[in-house]
Amino acid sequence: MTNASIYLLDRRLDEGEGGGDRIALAGVAGETTYAELHDRVRRTAGGLRRAGLRPEQRLLMVMADSPEFVTVFLAALRIGAVPVPVSTMVRTDGLVELLRDSRARFLATTAEFATLAAAGAAGAPELERLLGPQELGELAAGDPDDEVYPTAADSPAFWLYTSGTTGRPKAAMHRHGSIPVVCETYARQVLGIRPDDRCLSAAKAFFAYGLGNSVLFPLSVGATAVLEPAPSKPDTIAACAQKYSATLFFGGPTFFAGMLRTGLPADALPDVRLAASAGEPLPAELYRRWTSHFGVDVIDGIGMTEMLHIFLSNRPGAVLPGTTGVAVPGYDLRILDEQGHEAPNGTPGTLFVRGDSTATGYWSRYAASRQVFQGEWLRTGDTYVRGDDGYYTCLGRTGDMLKVSGIWVAPLEVENRLLTHPAVAQAVVVGAPDADGLDKPVAYVVSRPGSTVTEHELVDHCREGIESFKRPRRVVFVDSYPTTATGKVRRVELREAARQLLKAG
Repeated sequence: MTNASIYLLDRRLDEGEGGGDRIALAGVAGETTYAELHDRVRRTAGGLRRAGLRPEQRLLMVMADSPEFVTVFLAALRIGAVPVPVSTMVRTDGLVELLRDSRARFLATTAEFATLAAAGAAGAPELERLLGPQELGELAAGDPDDEVYPTAADSPAFWLYTSGTTGRPKAAMHRHGSIPVVCETYARQVLGIRPDDRCLSAAKAFFAYGLGNSVLFPLSVGATAVLEPAPSKPDTIAACAQKYSATLFFGGPTFFAGMLRTGLPADALPDVRLAASAGEPLPAELYRRWTSHFGVDVIDGIGMTEMLHIFLSNRPGAVLPGTTGVAVPGYDLRILDEQGHEAPNGTPGTLFVRGDSTATGYWSRYAASRQVFQGEWLRTGDTYVRGDDGYYTCLGRTGDMLKVSGIWVAPLEVENRLLTHPAVAQAVVVGAPDADGLDKPVAYVVSRPGSTVTEHELVDHCREGIESFKRPRRVVFVDSYPTTATGKVRRVELREAARQLLKAG
């Protein structure tokens, strides 16, 4: 039998020598030992069974990062049901769509989202039960149930919805066997996670990156997950890191840039031994600024909801700034050109990956599954180039590449040049057609606090450092960017704004 809840939880108690006394969860809700978490999960599992939740039925979760989130997730796995964490930024209409799409029978929520959950439940006729804070408390207070549903490695375990920025959200369906894969590859062999680590993630647990950081990885080795239910902001996360002695810190480039802009002191992360970045490529200049200020190394990597976690990453002590590193052990990579042929080193193409944590497909999305899941390989949709040194560099999403004056331009190259200017904190470059219908680069820039710079100066700065045709035709100064629930910049909105800007001349 391969049940992920056994792998993540019961093994700690089987270790003896005080394994159950180790702290599993910490944060504003207090500390929970592995023995206490095991007891809560067994009681909640029994309560879910008695309430009528059956194997392979979906349980949608609109829950803050909290002990309740971890308990419900593990209890559902334990009885063979399928937990489906979804974005806590979802609105009522979006929640109704997810409930109907997943055909969820149960909906669990924490207090922060009780009103939202009630409104969503009213529009979901197949939903049988809404479990609010009181109901979840009653389940956890019931009799424990030691029965574990006999799942296999290939049994359905949980679903994760993609952000759906370019269309309807799609549920990637993951197996019980995928959880040990990401824990034994990236977590152990790249992060080097240890039982004495305390993991703090700015990325929330409702999507793949945060779920690994805050639940799967720490529990897999008997470490501690530091849970922060409030929305992630630089000052609150820094305070959390100090108060709970976080040693591993997870974020994304946009969040790291925000930490610098906020003006946090250099000793804001006193116990952090390593930071990890994902979600978007980490620019080399941002890497240098962040590491030099906080004195903590950052390993940039790429993962996907469809792959569960990171499969390509830099290594501690072997970071090549501006790259995404090399393949995580257990994963194979290849770059294919537009004709589907292997691209030689130095030639851009679309990145493909294969590994044992790949989702089995998208729920009720046949055409999308065929496009992304291609035999053993998964098409990432990212344009990459591999150097002679074996390091991979991201050039952006395949659809984000621009052709200017008949030559391909990677927005990331222009962004990286902009970031070398001392007045630039963040830069996002998108393409839009000008009055002649020809695509041109447009830059959206966030200035560093206290700095002043003009559009003309930044265009000249780009012209001096990269080929002239790659320079942005316009530079727009903004305070922030529109982002997805996972913190990624919504480039589609910036492209539309840029189109209107160039159209107006």
